[in-house]
Amino acid sequence: MSTVEDRLAALGLELPAAASPVANYVPAVRAGNLLFVAGQIPRDADGRLITGRVGDTMDVDAAYKAARSCALQALAAVKDAVGDLDRVTRVVRVMGLVNATPDFGEQPAVINGFSDLMVEAFGDAGRHARVAYGAGSLPGGVPVEVEVVVEVGERGL
Repeated sequence: MSTVEDRLAALGLELPAAASPVANYVPAVRAGNLLFVAGQIPRDADGRLITGRVGDTMDVDAAYKAARSCALQALAAVKDAVGDLDRVTRVVRVMGLVNATPDFGEQPAVINGFSDLMVEAFGDAGRHARVAYGAGSLPGGVPVEVEVVVEVGERGL
């Protein structure tokens, strides 16, 4: 098991199986040392979609947890693409979408669920540039979708 996966295990977290694409795209594309991971949506422990609209049927705390689920999904996609999470040298950029009511303005607090897990997994190398957008809807009625760009090396951390 990798060092990153050991850290996740210490947090009581386990990587899910990497999700398969549901449309005409691939889960991750590598360009040089950068790995671009497609948007990840939250799933529960049984693999079912977590649904809801923040500010309506879901509060910030539940949406934060959904964003953490997106982070685990993203890490599974990274591992599937490069074979070992320890090859990640840096989390570069995160873009989060939050399915919320028009008056909701706490998108950064929701996407912190993803960002916090990246730092817990990778330490300082998990700190990244980020944007958090509000969205009127997301696929499957999920509350959050997050994409990530990571830098990959031969040995990583």
